[in-house]
Amino acid sequence: YRLLKAKRFRRALFLVDRNTLGEQALATLKDVKLENYQAFTDIYDVKELGDLRPEKDTRLHVATVQSIMQRVLYPSEDDGPLAIDTYDLIVIDECHRGYTLDRDLSDNQLLFGSEEDYVSKYRRALEHFDAVKIGLTATPALHTVEIFGKPVFTYTYQEAVVDGWLRDYEPPIKITTKLGRDGITWEAGSEITVYKPRAQQLELITTPDEVHVEIEEFNKQVLTENFNLAVCRELVKHIDPHLPGKTLIFCVNDKHADTVVKTLIQAFEERYGEIEDDAVQKITGATDKPLQAFRRFQNERLPSVAVTVDYLTTGIDVEEIVNLVFIRRVRSRILFEQMIGRATRNREDLYGKGEHKESFRIFDAVDVYSALEDYNSMKPIVVEPNITFEKLIQELSKASNEDYKKEVFEQLIAKLRKKLARISPSHGEALEKLSGFSRSAFAGKLKDMGPHEAALFFGDKPALVELLDERISRETAVLVSEHEDEVVSVEQDWDGHKRPEDYLEGFAKYIEENLN
Repeated sequence: YRLLKAKRFRRALFLVDRNTLGEQALATLKDVKLENYQAFTDIYDVKELGDLRPEKDTRLHVATVQSIMQRVLYPSEDDGPLAIDTYDLIVIDECHRGYTLDRDLSDNQLLFGSEEDYVSKYRRALEHFDAVKIGLTATPALHTVEIFGKPVFTYTYQEAVVDGWLRDYEPPIKITTKLGRDGITWEAGSEITVYKPRAQQLELITTPDEVHVEIEEFNKQVLTENFNLAVCRELVKHIDPHLPGKTLIFCVNDKHADTVVKTLIQAFEERYGEIEDDAVQKITGATDKPLQAFRRFQNERLPSVAVTVDYLTTGIDVEEIVNLVFIRRVRSRILFEQMIGRATRNREDLYGKGEHKESFRIFDAVDVYSALEDYNSMKPIVVEPNITFEKLIQELSKASNEDYKKEVFEQLIAKLRKKLARISPSHGEALEKLSGFSRSAFAGKLKDMGPHEAALFFGDKPALVELLDERISRETAVLVSEHEDEVVSVEQDWDGHKRPEDYLEGFAKYIEENLN
């Protein structure tokens, strides 16, 4: 808006690579008020997705990369090619796109032989226009740097969490099943049931050699309903579809997504009884009217659980997402970080007035997090969720190494923001009295102090530290039961084992099986 108003540019093109991101951008242009309570679309003529070319008075055109490629590289005889001076500013959203593992490209208007083919056409389409090009992405790829040059501005996930723009996540919850740990093996001479997708029929074959399949090929090379059932039954222990907050589940392919939807509904009903019809829904490129399904997930209470493959991996904003579930392996750091990014958005009053979204959880059923951990730049700041404020402040006071002091300080700020998101009104009043700052300004003021001054600030306020370390339980509805009950057994539990002897036997067995 500022660039067009100042007449630095005459007409801008905002490029997206899928319709959902275009719709999201257009919704923002229509909702955000600029001057005199007018939105961008009230002030300037905007061409939307599906409009072939801008008109004389058009100041902004929102279009997909694929549609611009079509008009530049393969123009129709009726319309002709777009002139090189059609736009003088091009902003490319999610400009990292084009990596091989992004299967959503198959749903686009053009088919590409390979990643190189896609990047080549992408680059040719951009270079056609005599315009300033600005690329936006959270995850630059090698070809992004080759096309746009090195980033001129960077802002890390960790900085965004400390500054309060994004939410931190808790250490991932790893779900390990027997099949996931050991893989699936058929001995030589075994009969294997084989599914033929084209014929949609099952056949029995006898394998001449041993067949072994590891977890990364589950639901891709081998259909394993029992693995999905075990994972879903564990998930429902942690996720209640009736409570606020949404869940996004990543599957291997469309058929796997169908299986997970069916299995998860079954697991929810086993645990919670009947659930609403639209509570769990598949949203993939194969879904009937996927854009409408995404809008419902983004704007309505239901569905509370969305099961996807690649359709919801990049750029979509659903602030209510508090759970991410991985039942698929990915090899791309870029894709993995984009997936994690779906749950980082802030959401005020998610659990009621004054009770904001604090953080989000990752459930990992295929060990993808540890597989990509060395390459992941979106690591959580608070690596020990149970560490106390008192302990962090002590470490901050004693730390002599500046890098470590900065790391502890960032953990303190991130933990404080999480605490402030759920603090009750009475605790909030006490906090304001003890700190001298409003609840909304406290974290920002503390960040401005820096590590040294913050340590001194808390050193004079032990009561404030004690208040921050008080456990705050979110109020939930409690059911009243008048069912008869009786004691059936009394046993001591030693970390999951019935007796100390069992624990020692189990540990000895573990050592024997893991001598290396």
